[in-house]
Amino acid sequence: MTRTTQLGCVCGQVNLEVEGAPIVSAECYCNSCRAAGARIQTLPAAPPFLDTNGGTRFVLYRKDRVRFLEGTDDLKELRLTPEAKTRRVVATCCNTPVFLEFSNGHWLSLYGCLWSVGTLPPLELRTMTSDLPAGSVLPDDVPNGKRQSVSFFVKLLGAWIAMGFRSPKLAFVKGELRV
Repeated sequence: MTRTTQLGCVCGQVNLEVEGAPIVSAECYCNSCRAAGARIQTLPAAPPFLDTNGGTRFVLYRKDRVRFLEGTDDLKELRLTPEAKTRRVVATCCNTPVFLEFSNGHWLSLYGCLWSVGTLPPLELRTMTSDLPAGSVLPDDVPNGKRQSVSFFVKLLGAWIAMGFRSPKLAFVKGELRV
């Protein structure tokens, strides 16, 4: 039997479940994740989710292994620019960041703050560390890649192959978050 994990926003109005193991558990330091994170963090009652260097913790899952159970009416998207290929989706009921989605992507990068204390899958890697300001110090407990590594892309490709090269659309997110 495949294991499922229940996740939700801080106030409990948005609920979802993930099935099986993630593709990868990572922390991103790219300029856009740090900028979007800083903007989301200014929303009233938004839970803390950035590390001390502005890194954003994500757990990547295939889209076909993520099910939204309730609260999708509370989800709004944030794009850093109108033409951005990524959108960050926030539960507006309590301003909890829920996921990042790439246009035509087959996976969702779920924000680490959705997991209850002690249940977040262990960190496997940090990526895009080259975008950090000079003098930033990161622990050396996992690989700290300057860019996305080949193994990172191999994991994404493997997930896409397992999905039959499908990229499901998430049409239930309606409206924009203005921050």
